[in-house]
Amino acid sequence: MGIRDRDGVAMAWRAGATIANMEFVQFHPTCFFNTRAEGAEARSFLISEAVRGEGGVLIGADGKEFMHKYDPRKSLAPRDITARAVDSEMKRTGSMCVYLDISHKPEGFVQERFPLIYETCNRYGVNPAREPIPVVPAAHFQCGGVLTDVNGQTSLDGLYAAGETGCTGLHGANRLASNSLIEAVVYADQAAKHAASQLASVEIQEGIPDWDFEGTQHTEEMLMIIQSKREMQAIMSNYVGIVRSNLSLERALRRLSIIYEETEELHNKIKPNRELCELRNMIAVAYLVIKQGSALKESVGCHYNSDYPKPDNK
Repeated sequence: MGIRDRDGVAMAWRAGATIANMEFVQFHPTCFFNTRAEGAEARSFLISEAVRGEGGVLIGADGKEFMHKYDPRKSLAPRDITARAVDSEMKRTGSMCVYLDISHKPEGFVQERFPLIYETCNRYGVNPAREPIPVVPAAHFQCGGVLTDVNGQTSLDGLYAAGETGCTGLHGANRLASNSLIEAVVYADQAAKHAASQLASVEIQEGIPDWDFEGTQHTEEMLMIIQSKREMQAIMSNYVGIVRSNLSLERALRRLSIIYEETEELHNKIKPNRELCELRNMIAVAYLVIKQGSALKESVGCHYNSDYPKPDNK
C-alpha cells in the first residue's frame, strides 16, 4: 500500500467511513534482495512471476529446490502459497533470503525476455543468466480499504474512493493479476462520472486555505517520529506478516498501543508536520489490519493464521 493509499484509508476511517478486508495483504514472493544493503533498502524491486513462468526455480541457500514440499505445482504455485513457502524456508534455515534460478536458460533469452530485470540485477552485481537471483517476500498489495459500491461511493455521502484505497470487491481475499488495473481505471472512471452527476445538488465549500506546515521541524521530535516509524515497520513485519497467529496479533496490538499513545501525546504537543501525520496514518492502518485480522477465525486468501490454518467453509 502506497503512502497516499494509506493516508486515504486512515482519513476515511477517522471520518467514519466503513473499512473492510484490511487483513488481506498480499505479499509478492520474489522481491530482489540486495545482499549489499540493509533494512528496507535491501528490498529493491520485484522479480516478475513471469520468470517462474518461463522456468525459473526457487532454491534454498543449499542450492536445492524446496517448493515440492509445499505444493504439487512447485515453483508455479500461486503467490500466497509461494510467499508462505519462502518465508518458511527462510525461518527454517535462518537464511536472509532464498534464490530464484533461471541461469539454466541461455543468456540471450533472459536478456531479451526480461530486459529490465536483467539490467537491474546486473546493476546490483547479479547476472540472472549466470547465477541465482536472491529474493525475499515483500508486502505488495492491500486487497481491502474503504468500502465502496460500484460507483466508488463510500458509506459517507460525497466521499469516493478508487484504486488501492478502495475496497471494491474485485479482489475478495486475494488479488489476481490485473484486477488492480480494473480497480484503478474502471472504478475511478465510474467514481468520476457519478460524482459529477451529483455536483448540482451538493454545496461546495470554497476558500479552504492550504495547510501550512512550514516551521514545524523540531529535531528532538523528528527523531522520535523516525524511531516510531521504524518500530512500526518492525512490529508489522515480525508479528503481522505472511504468517500470523493469535499470539503474534495480540503482541502487535499491545506494542502498537504504546506507539499510538506516544504519538498522540506528541501530536497534542507540537504543530503537526507531514511526517507526524503520516505516522498517525500508519498507526491507524496497522490497527485496522490487526483488528480485522484478529476477528477472522480462519485462513483464507492472503490472510494466514497458524491457529486457524484452514478456511471455515461454514
